[in-house]
Amino acid sequence: MPHTNEEHIKLVNSLVETTIDSADGYAEAAKDASAVRYKTLFQQRAQERRSIASELQDEVRRLGGEPKDDGTILAAAHRTFVNLKDAVTKGDEAVIDEVESGEDFIKAKFEKALKDTDVDTRTRAVIERAWTSVKSGHDQMSSIKHMLKH
Repeated sequence: MPHTNEEHIKLVNSLVETTIDSADGYAEAAKDASAVRYKTLFQQRAQERRSIASELQDEVRRLGGEPKDDGTILAAAHRTFVNLKDAVTKGDEAVIDEVESGEDFIKAKFEKALKDTDVDTRTRAVIERAWTSVKSGHDQMSSIKHMLKH
């Protein structure tokens, strides 16, 4: 049975929350990283995630819903990013580990949303555009993490 608009709104709003959590996590990581190249990278990713969240919010409005405008403290991504505070004392490698862990979470959430076959084509297109950025952030953090381990 196809989804109602309400279910689409709920799905997209949950991606909004996770994306905002992710942006906040990157902003925290930017404050916590000691290497300038990581600070800059994290700031860029935070901005990128905020613009993705904004596109997703526009889609919620198009569907007739009220978009979420903040993350959720209950999100696992947020919990992961809160661990950054502990990671800071352990240096940039620990910060990268935490960020990558948050990236695993958001990537899985977007992959699950993309498997939802009932989403209308416009909504799917918005989710796919966001997913492209999420995947690139995830892959980048993953490769930095592996580079640091060697």
